[in-house]
Amino acid sequence: MRLFLFILLSILSFQCSVKKNISSDTTAGFRRDTLTYFDSSRHREIPVAIYSPSNPVNANRIPVIFSHGWGENKGGDYFIYSYLTEFLASKGYFVVSIQHELPTDEMLAMDGKLQVTRKPNWERGVRNILFVLNTMKKEFPDLKYRQLVVMGHSNGGDMTSLFAHEHPELTHKVIALDNRRMALPRTKTPEIYTLRSNDYPADEGVLPSEEEKEKYGMVVEFTTIHHSSMDNDVTPEERKYMTEKVLEFLQK
Repeated sequence: MRLFLFILLSILSFQCSVKKNISSDTTAGFRRDTLTYFDSSRHREIPVAIYSPSNPVNANRIPVIFSHGWGENKGGDYFIYSYLTEFLASKGYFVVSIQHELPTDEMLAMDGKLQVTRKPNWERGVRNILFVLNTMKKEFPDLKYRQLVVMGHSNGGDMTSLFAHEHPELTHKVIALDNRRMALPRTKTPEIYTLRSNDYPADEGVLPSEEEKEKYGMVVEFTTIHHSSMDNDVTPEERKYMTEKVLEFLQK
């Protein structure tokens, strides 16, 4: 009887954390699946898009968790970086793009000291990332989690940076696409790489000094790309530049 109750509770617990697949699509080089996880401890849905190599021979089993920039709580933001997520999946990476914003969420703070007023938003993002990561470990146990890459743009880059601060033991590489508020960790491990826009400066203290870059091996690369164009609005030339630079960092 106790064994039966244990099995029943385990099944119910799993159903509380994962919803059914919403849709799937297979294209040359990668497969995309969209699902919704459910964090029962926070009573929160977490929609995700999973991009995986369609050819197992091409798969390197390295997980990448991507966090989008602020989308005004409209939803579906995990699709607007598909030029990057699909590209990485076609190169063998297992990419999970998280939809952090729900229509019922508070809007992102636009006044006050933003490093303070936006931190609750980033902390929620960190909890989303951690929940998705722990769920992935159950569903996809064969991935190389010691090589986990966390990546994000703008507000999602701030979430990513905070995650690396709070969970360095879980993070191998960090890619911040023009995060502007949350300071990048000053550390050799995880490895830090950031691509910067040409139109929006970061707040003081976000980027490392020349001495810190040399000390920790952090890479800061300035581009001619606009901040708001680092999603699917990038031009073909910018798209090529961004994907090549990200892949170069991942493969080094």
